Amino acid sequence: MSKIIIENINEWSRKPFDKKTIQELENLKKNESELKDSFYKNLEFGTGGMRGIMGVGTNRINKYTIGKNTQGISNFINKQKNISKKVVIAFDCRKNSQKLADIVANIFSANGIKVFLFSSLRPTPELSYAVRKLNCICGIVLTASHNPPKYNGFKVYWSDGGQIVPPIDQKLINEINKIDFTHINFKSNHSLIEIIKDEFDDDFINICLKNGINENVNTRHNNTIVFTALHGTSSVIMPKLLKKAGYLNARFEKSQMIPDANFSTVFSPNPEDVESMDKALKLAKSENADMVIGTDPDADRLGVAIRNLDNELVLVNGNQLMILVFDYLLSLKSKSTELNKKYFIASTIVSTPMVKKIAENFNIDCKLSLTGFKWIAKMIKDHPEQKFIAGGEESYGLMIGDEIRDKDAITASLLAYEMMSYYKQNNSSVFNELIKLYCKYGYFKEKLVSIVKEGEEGQIEIDKLIEKFRKNPLTQISKSKVKYVSDYLNSIRKNIISQESEVINLPESNVIEFESVDGYKLILRPSGTEPKIKMYISVNSKIKSISEFKKVNLILDKKLNEIAAQINL
Repeated sequence: MSKIIIENINEWSRKPFDKKTIQELENLKKNESELKDSFYKNLEFGTGGMRGIMGVGTNRINKYTIGKNTQGISNFINKQKNISKKVVIAFDCRKNSQKLADIVANIFSANGIKVFLFSSLRPTPELSYAVRKLNCICGIVLTASHNPPKYNGFKVYWSDGGQIVPPIDQKLINEINKIDFTHINFKSNHSLIEIIKDEFDDDFINICLKNGINENVNTRHNNTIVFTALHGTSSVIMPKLLKKAGYLNARFEKSQMIPDANFSTVFSPNPEDVESMDKALKLAKSENADMVIGTDPDADRLGVAIRNLDNELVLVNGNQLMILVFDYLLSLKSKSTELNKKYFIASTIVSTPMVKKIAENFNIDCKLSLTGFKWIAKMIKDHPEQKFIAGGEESYGLMIGDEIRDKDAITASLLAYEMMSYYKQNNSSVFNELIKLYCKYGYFKEKLVSIVKEGEEGQIEIDKLIEKFRKNPLTQISKSKVKYVSDYLNSIRKNIISQESEVINLPESNVIEFESVDGYKLILRPSGTEPKIKMYISVNSKIKSISEFKKVNLILDKKLNEIAAQINL
């Protein structure tokens, strides 16, 4: 074993680590591979926070790694002048989430910082809303989102309600790096901890109604809809929200409305996975429901199923949902407001190129960021002269309006049901409207390939793969000649044909993008939250009518599979 691993193990074998931790470490020594993975590095901040496997060690989620980060954040807050020294903390349904939330609350209070702590599990978007509503400098939610049951972590939010971004993230990391485990103050000051009562939900629900309700819909009480929480936090809010919105025929997959840290009825608590929606889809079939929605454990992403041309329930992907919602919102807004460049929608570099075409059609601005809603939230703060309408990304997430500054599956679920009701009321359907968009803008279709590479060796392999494509760029995507190579690590976009280059005005990120003369795209990036390398592929074709959809769809599917096979990660 390396020197750093041995040093870390020795440090964790004595005080300040408690007897339980030291005993767990002794048990871990029986598994050398697991031992090495637990101590070979410090668990790092990813997308707006920290996420990892629970257990003993520097590369694991536990009271000490969480505590070190919390102590560092506390020190940073206490160095600031003329700020509100208040934080708000939420947690999801996972193992140890509430316990870790209590520990985080204790540390903040021990450092003289006022703490608002939710009494029980709550959705991440409600935490984002609470940061601004309660005038807090910081918000923490204990969650590992849609990761497997062995994971946990925390997301860190700042005063604007968005996840931490530069320069705050690096300043916090610098403070955290100064912390020794002996510096963590676990001795709580209970007088500084205030429990948030259930009444706060009403404020949050009213915001969701404000941003999600379509006042032109008057038939929602006639529509049968199905919802599943996939054992997560949306179970606390969605029944109340849908009742208040007027969905009298809302059906809930009851077995999955019960919080469960093991997610016992699904293989994965991720609405991206078709299998996770099986139970809800079966319920919808028996009830002849118009739409099915499921959310992940912390309720920031959603999966949506709609009826296709053959009246079968099919899942739409994140890109499809995003373009549907963007067009729907902008169409409604254009009826009462003259849209111009003072308004904007936002997405990410790995999402469908269709978002730009929709923005152009409505004469509004479209801003693209790196992956992650923290960057979309930052746009709102960076561009106060413009009005934010909505943001979305391919990863099954939407943000509607600017009161909630993160991916928000609660408001988005209501909005999706309203969109379905609106189109049904006007003798159409969501699927028909989707194909109409393809006829208008071109049929853009995407595919995501994710390859898991766990542990130290996996991370090395991921870095090597991306570097390989950086040094030996693609010349063709399918049979389409590559025109642009964008290296987000070096902030350079190069036109291969003209040999001209331009600067990419985004933060450096280990992402490489290829774009062909036909608008095909291939992007490679490491996941910020999971041990994966991700490949995003986008192709497109013209489509003249609804009758052509099935034929063109098969052609694009074939092309996507050919490209995935060509790269062969």
